[in-house]
Amino acid sequence: MTDAELRRIFDEDARLYDRARPDYPPALIADLVELTGLGPGSRVVEIGPGTGQATRALAATGAAVTAIELGPELAAVLRENVRGSEVEVVTGAFEDWTPPEPVDLVASFTAWHWVDRAVRADRVRSALRPGGWLATVTTAHVRGGTVDFFSRAQECYLRWDPATDPDEPFLSPDELPEVVDEIDDDQRFAPAVRRRHVRDLTYTADDYLAVLGTYSGHRALPPRRRDGLLRCLRTLIDDRHGGTITKSYLHELRVARVRDR
Repeated sequence: MTDAELRRIFDEDARLYDRARPDYPPALIADLVELTGLGPGSRVVEIGPGTGQATRALAATGAAVTAIELGPELAAVLRENVRGSEVEVVTGAFEDWTPPEPVDLVASFTAWHWVDRAVRADRVRSALRPGGWLATVTTAHVRGGTVDFFSRAQECYLRWDPATDPDEPFLSPDELPEVVDEIDDDQRFAPAVRRRHVRDLTYTADDYLAVLGTYSGHRALPPRRRDGLLRCLRTLIDDRHGGTITKSYLHELRVARVRDR
């Protein structure tokens, strides 16, 4: 499956995505407000909002938010979730959208890697006012929580998912390097500020498999392989861990300011 196809695969089950995908730590949103001055009167563009996991927190600051969602089903659920707030939902690709006027902040929560790298810096720069901000959040699974489960889960992945790297390290938050891309080398942007937030979420077997059902790599597996993988993981959770496991997430916020022209 191509990257373009994977990028659209989240739209297959928008209700599951809405139910299963977690939101973001309040402390991360507080950092974003502190670093950018986000608040009443701010104009924000959010790229890839899904069904609003971060959108509602952005709107709660008093900012006017334009949320640009590629998937029409996800966008429809998002409209339901933000009804009555200062959020405009646009269905389409950020790469194809032109803002009617420059904005103060472009933000993307766990979706920046899906935006076309060949054009995204230019598109962001053209959307921002001088002195405006780009904020990206990456999310990674890190060592912590129910470590025994995730170590044993690797055997399930090696059996059912041929793309699994048997040598991929399972890193702690301190071992995970910063996520760096072309923005960090682009002289149109000042050096970025980064803030990290680690949190643990506890899942039942049903809830954890629902989360996996929203991941592009899992959804792209052939049904026989996907079903085998999920059965293997469910057995581990139920038989070895009493029906619940805890997963550790690392959210890295990167905020980069546009230099004045």
